Amino acid sequence: MFYNSCRTPALHATSPIEGGITVGSSTSRWLALAALCFAELLVMVDNSIVNVALPTLARDLNAGISGLQWIVDAYTLVFAGLLLTGGYLGDRFGHRRMLLAGIGGFAAVSVLAAASGSLGQLVAARGGLGVFAALVFPATLAIITAIFTKPSERAAAVGIWAATSGISVAVGPVFGGWLLEHFSWSSVFWVNVPMAVVAAAGVLLAVPATQRMSVSRFDATGLALSIAGLGLLTYSVIEGPHFGWTDIRTIAGLVVAAAVLALFARRELSIA
Repeated sequence: MFYNSCRTPALHATSPIEGGITVGSSTSRWLALAALCFAELLVMVDNSIVNVALPTLARDLNAGISGLQWIVDAYTLVFAGLLLTGGYLGDRFGHRRMLLAGIGGFAAVSVLAAASGSLGQLVAARGGLGVFAALVFPATLAIITAIFTKPSERAAAVGIWAATSGISVAVGPVFGGWLLEHFSWSSVFWVNVPMAVVAAAGVLLAVPATQRMSVSRFDATGLALSIAGLGLLTYSVIEGPHFGWTDIRTIAGLVVAAAVLALFARRELSIA
């Protein structure tokens, strides 16, 4: 099966990890949650922090309305389209490993985004950020559900994780506005580098490694269907207000996306 979201990765619940923290203790679990939520915040803030820089980007990169829209949407489109793929890779190779790879890649591509000298380079970099965000986001939730085995604690932890996503919507524009008051537009990308360093350090010190799950052989067809379905769905929702919700392009996009995702679900059920 391409991606089995119902299974939880196993943890060595009483083994020590770096920093002398015992995974089995209550304190260590909440410290791990803090580290995971910060990693989540890193990628979620990037959804909105760039919005306040759009007027400056329009001037410096000679970008029109369409170009500015793609600066924003390239990240969301790739991020959403690859979420299931990111979850599958975490199951196959270990969620902590994929989380660290995602954080490292996110920092590296942020440097490219900050150094962009043209609209095309920045849009490509934003898409690259979406690739690595798709590794980080599902890994944080998978590890949280594995660490917190008591239903009451798990519910509280997942609630905090979900609230972090909501907080990021408000934090991004405020933080971005402060950066633009003091620095250039590239600062909204440069800031990802120290944040990623802190996030990676927190994961290394507080988050236990997960065991690799037993997954079936790689399903290239399932991968293609999931990317196409989620990507087209996200694109149609993004462009819906622009085209109009009754426009044939919007309707066709949503219908085709639903059909592709139905094929994906059918395939996954047939090979489960």
